[in-house]
Amino acid sequence: MTTVGVVQAKARFGQLLKLVSKGETIRITRRGIPVADLIPSGYRKSKDLKRFVREIREIRKGATLGGLKIRNLIAEGRRY
Repeated sequence: MTTVGVVQAKARFGQLLKLVSKGETIRITRRGIPVADLIPSGYRKSKDLKRFVREIREIRKGATLGGLKIRNLIAEGRRY
């Protein structure tokens, strides 16, 4: 899977479509966080489980809480 930034995707959209038409999947990121996938038309929605788990783990790599702790967020939500 190829990964490109939003600005690159806009500048090279035609080239990316050619790659997708050949069966490649392109992941578009904004500031390193995945926001979209370009997939071939007619792409089978049923994927094998290992690939699905691998893709979710890859997406989670860019997600952070910005130094916050989950316990603090839970406690904050309970106050209201």
